[in-house]
Amino acid sequence: MAENYILECSGISKTFGGTQALKEVELHIRPGEVHALLGENGAGKSTLMKCIIGLYKPDKGAMTWCQKPYQAHGPVDAINQGISMIHQELNPEPHLTIAESIFLKRESTRGFLLDKKAQNKRAEEVLKKFNFPYGPKTLMKDLTLAQVQMIEIIKAVSCDAKLIIMDEPTSSLDSEETRHLFQTINDLKSKGVAIIYISHRMEEIFEICDRVSVFRDGTYVSSRDMEGVTKDELISMMVGRNIENVFPKTDCKIGKPVFRVEHLCGKGFTDISFEVRQGEILGISGLVGSGRSETVRAIFGLDPIISGKMYLDGEEIKIKNPQDAIRRGICMVNEDRKEFGLCLQRSIRENISLPNLPKKQRGLLLRQKKERQECEDAAKTLTVKCASIEHTALSLSGGNQQKVVLAKWIMANPKVLILDEPTRGVDVGAKSDIHALMCKFAAKGMAVIMISSELPEVMGMSDRILIYHEGRLNGSIDRSEIITGNTTQEEILKREFGGK
Repeated sequence: MAENYILECSGISKTFGGTQALKEVELHIRPGEVHALLGENGAGKSTLMKCIIGLYKPDKGAMTWCQKPYQAHGPVDAINQGISMIHQELNPEPHLTIAESIFLKRESTRGFLLDKKAQNKRAEEVLKKFNFPYGPKTLMKDLTLAQVQMIEIIKAVSCDAKLIIMDEPTSSLDSEETRHLFQTINDLKSKGVAIIYISHRMEEIFEICDRVSVFRDGTYVSSRDMEGVTKDELISMMVGRNIENVFPKTDCKIGKPVFRVEHLCGKGFTDISFEVRQGEILGISGLVGSGRSETVRAIFGLDPIISGKMYLDGEEIKIKNPQDAIRRGICMVNEDRKEFGLCLQRSIRENISLPNLPKKQRGLLLRQKKERQECEDAAKTLTVKCASIEHTALSLSGGNQQKVVLAKWIMANPKVLILDEPTRGVDVGAKSDIHALMCKFAAKGMAVIMISSELPEVMGMSDRILIYHEGRLNGSIDRSEIITGNTTQEEILKREFGGK
């Protein structure tokens, strides 16, 4: 008897220029299951999802939906047929209200006129189900990245879809928001809704998913039930090799203090004091909105500092804007690489060069040969996978985009490197590469500050951890306490929630 699949993708191929993104891949989804789709960045996962929702047309292969031939002529057509998708890269319209964003192209109308009152009421009802803290008239531009992610989830669920594709849905969520999402997924599953769940967080895959399919280099590798498969087996299937340690922390010589803040106060944080030393990786942990990202934004000059002092190499400094910070040797990789880290329509070379152009000029002229060579060297050092550094940053996978952001700051040779969610949306292979690079930076004497929502990452890579709760520091932990087992993940989480 044939399996009763709600969605079947058979022999799907897709080529872009000379690059074959998909090579006769397979994917079969059952009703009411949570099906993980794993693979490194560039493995073809997002390409197949875009074929399913009609953004791309496959060159070859066939799809069936509810046992009937299927093809969507765009995302709206896919939604009308019962398939919705939460994208990894968020593209909110900043001047729309929450209600307008949720019901975009599904607006409430009275005859030919827009019925805003009815639409706001519909939005209010769905927002209450998710305990969302803002009303339907709030503008999208006033939300944090995590809140925008929640609106995308709410939007997908509100479509009454039979299949929801979730591409890195927890990448900007804290543990409490993630728990709420999992409850929603279980509710949907009980109603027969199928979920395709794309994530690089293995703990989530094992907690929430029923089955898993693995892609590698645009090809289908295998599908397995989650029962009976191990994390190491999945990683080996994804990368085609064994990765012994995702957190390859090496002990570096920790030198004198490089950067220090005293009683720093600003938007979202109060009375923050800490220092970071040469060769040290200082981890910062806390729930989304706890003040951790707000602190480093203020340090880098993106937001104003209300009071407090900052010192670099023992000398008090004042930073008015990011240009000041870069000039003094403080660089920052922002958590939202698409919005703040890259010029996506520009080439990889231009992105790497942009903050470093003064060093490559002779008078008013740019030394182009030197610029290209240094950019190629930086891309090679950070193992950026690209056919040419003249290709646009938009053409790269998420993990390779993140490496380009890192490359441009490493060329600046900073004294202090701030990394806000450095591996958000990055596959396990690229994650291991980025962690190894962090250790190389520290070994050269750089002071590294790393913010992460993933506690295993913070605990695995940090020499010392600062814990934030509601805009204040709520403890500090040395690596030795983690190695000896005196501090566990649960204890750090308790402090994030305000415990002692």
